[in-house]
Order: sequence, then structure tokens, then C-alpha cells
Amino acid sequence: MTEVIHLSDESRFVINIEGAQAVLAYEIYDGDSPNSHHCNFNNTYVPPQLRGKGLAEKLVRHGLKWAKAEGFEIEASCWYVQKFLSKA
Repeated sequence: MTEVIHLSDESRFVINIEGAQAVLAYEIYDGDSPNSHHCNFNNTYVPPQLRGKGLAEKLVRHGLKWAKAEGFEIEASCWYVQKFLSKA
């Protein structure tokens, strides 16, 4: 089973499998208005030996669900995450 783990102190979500780690990294920052908080998903990485298993998609869907639940304005400087935002 591929469990997504949120390492909030490292600002990333990870899946550990087969001795390797797939990662979705983000940064949180305040916006211009007092109650504006942004989450920018800036990097998705899946090691070559784990590619083609849907891990990146699982990480992104989990991360976006978390960010929405937390009330963040969601941004993506990562091209892969941008694909999911354009579908929404």
C-alpha cells in the first residue's frame, strides 16, 4: 500500500516505497491581505524506478485536498501540479 505522509516541518508530502521516496514539495506564505494565505506547490519528483505507478498523481491529489481543507489560496510553480489546477 502506498501511504502519503505529510512532513509539515519539511513542507512536503512523501510516499516511501521500495527503498525510495516520491515527493511533492510546497511553500506557504502570506498574501497581501491579512487573511490571505497561499500554498505554492513547487516541485514533484518520483525516482525513475517508481515512475509509471501513479505516485505523482496520488501525491498531488492528496496535497491539493489538504491545501483546500486548510483554506489556502493554491498556486503551482510546478508544471505537473498546474495540470491538475487547470482541470478544476
